[in-house]
Amino acid sequence: MFDLGRVARALRRVPPVPALAGLAAIAVVITVVITVAVMTGGSGGSARKQPPHYRPPATYYLALGDSLSQGVQPNSAGVSVPTGQGYADQLYAVLRRKQPGLRLVKLGCLGESTVTMIHGGMCSYPGGSQLADAVAFLRAHRPRITLVTLDIGANDPEDCVLASSLSQLGSCVVRFAPRAIANLKTIVARLRQAGPHVRMIAMNYYLPALAKWRDGLLGPMVARVGELAASGYNALLTNVYRSYGVRVADVSGAFHTSDFGPDSHLGGLPRNVATICRWTWECASPPRGPNQHPNRAGYQAIARAFLAAGA
Repeated sequence: MFDLGRVARALRRVPPVPALAGLAAIAVVITVVITVAVMTGGSGGSARKQPPHYRPPATYYLALGDSLSQGVQPNSAGVSVPTGQGYADQLYAVLRRKQPGLRLVKLGCLGESTVTMIHGGMCSYPGGSQLADAVAFLRAHRPRITLVTLDIGANDPEDCVLASSLSQLGSCVVRFAPRAIANLKTIVARLRQAGPHVRMIAMNYYLPALAKWRDGLLGPMVARVGELAASGYNALLTNVYRSYGVRVADVSGAFHTSDFGPDSHLGGLPRNVATICRWTWECASPPRGPNQHPNRAGYQAIARAFLAAGA
């Protein structure tokens, strides 16, 4: 409907014209006035149509890796279970404020190593392995994937953490590292091939074994040797990632892994040991501890490291 009064007022403003010669002009004027009245709203503007609800196009943040990418923490019975407090969840919450259409896709697997990520066997995936599913997802959604994060390799040296002597620890690290690095190259190469221009950020690792500092006379020595091994391993991971154009979130630095200086918060423990006790469940009392996974604050620190790396 339109406002007839508005049309009448418009017609009164039309100048007089000869009867026959002006009929065509008057018809044009009436047509214009009616059109304007319809377009500007016929019911006084109070019932104007609201624009349809805008839904931003879907984009994706793909989180890959081991238990850390799933936000695993121990429950009240001491069982490690996925939570919504992991670094991927916290990072997603920050990113979504500026990307309202962003969706989080988590493919990580508790206990995943570089071997099982390639060949499967730890978690069930439609494609047979986490890497196969990740590659398929990248190919299917590549134009809309804004970020891929990766943490893998921490479970490969797991047996080394359980070594009963320093000599066994050293030999274990020498054995596992070349295999893990070769597998990591395969993983990153396939991901990069599937998403050549996708922004990818991987992380290095903190060292839960620093908590052994508190275990008797040999504890400090085991912690120091473990830190040396972790530092070397993180350097190898970093070299692989950077060779494929993948940025590195310095989680080791965020956890002060190499800082054995005194900490004033936890009875004079070294800063790196105190940080492990504050940000993981490694120093917690049973049944939740000891558990190497971060608590909420620890996962938050990891998320900040990813943000600092350009997430």
